[in-house]
Amino acid sequence: MTLSQILILAIVQGVAELLPVSSSAHVIVAEKLMGLDPTKPEMTLLLVMLHTGTMFAVIVYFWNSWKESFFSSRQAFLGSLKEIVTATALTGIVGLSLMYLIEKVFMRRIPHAEIELLFGNMGLISAALAVAGGFILYAGLANKRRSGLFKEPNQLSLTRSCGIGAIQGVCLPFRGFSRSGATISAGLLMGLPRRTAEEFSFALAVVLTPPVVVREALRLLAKQKSVADTVANMAHLFAPSLLGMVLSFAAGLAALKWLSNWLETGRWYLFGLYCLMASAVIFLLYGV
Repeated sequence: MTLSQILILAIVQGVAELLPVSSSAHVIVAEKLMGLDPTKPEMTLLLVMLHTGTMFAVIVYFWNSWKESFFSSRQAFLGSLKEIVTATALTGIVGLSLMYLIEKVFMRRIPHAEIELLFGNMGLISAALAVAGGFILYAGLANKRRSGLFKEPNQLSLTRSCGIGAIQGVCLPFRGFSRSGATISAGLLMGLPRRTAEEFSFALAVVLTPPVVVREALRLLAKQKSVADTVANMAHLFAPSLLGMVLSFAAGLAALKWLSNWLETGRWYLFGLYCLMASAVIFLLYGV
């Protein structure tokens, strides 16, 4: 993997992260176009480290807003913490159950089956983008028709948090099923203001990213033949991913302010249309 390839992937991740169009799908398509294998452990680690870079960019960008929403008082903090933990727990239950089902049932004939083997399946990515696009389109149009009905903005609750967390869990095994698109759309359908749904969605991403990074790092290390190989290749194994994280942080921070304005225009359904078009392009491009 060359420096220019890492830079391109970091830019793709940085630009696509805030938009509900599945940054993972865009990064994987870019990898395929450059002749890289998205299913290799070093590539799946790079993917999550690119997400880590944009996660830090999201923290920097949303910090002041989060202080008002989540840290304005002890009561607000404890309430937000309960909602985030509850949603993350539901994500783990749903996501891990789905991954186990896929690996042990649908991939049972594949030796040493891992969910990451699906990351290079362009047909599945195309289908996931189409499903995500349809969900975003429905939520955007439903929310538009319903605008103005609520005199007071609905707030987060444990029930809404559980629903959003469960939807996030469904996204975990499938590249193309936009995590932010699905969770924000779920929030909109539950009557949450768009800004609240957006803030909560990215707060969940901050909590979710570290365990995913650990999983992929351990997967990469497990592929080494011996401890000696691991020590000798440590810099070679992790340098591209660390560089990608730094570059995606810079790209994400540069893009966030402009992209965030798109989320406030009231045209959420347009992202659904984009996902449907992207799904069609992938379908035609790879003949799946």
